[in-house]
Amino acid sequence: MESGPAIFAGTAFALFGAALLLWTGVRVAHGRPVAQGVATPMAATLTTIFGIVFLLLGVWCFGRL
Repeated sequence: MESGPAIFAGTAFALFGAALLLWTGVRVAHGRPVAQGVATPMAATLTTIFGIVFLLLGVWCFGRL
């Protein structure tokens, strides 16, 4: 029964990380700001890093099954 929470957490982390990376890529490709009031390169870098971290957390959760 311990696999249920791990599957849920892994799915949530992986979906959020993938969506964050996709959203950041689309915003940068169209030349739109990623975050209001923040320089685009800094915001794009930070959101990319956090997107990758969330994807890795999802993979880690799935690896714990």
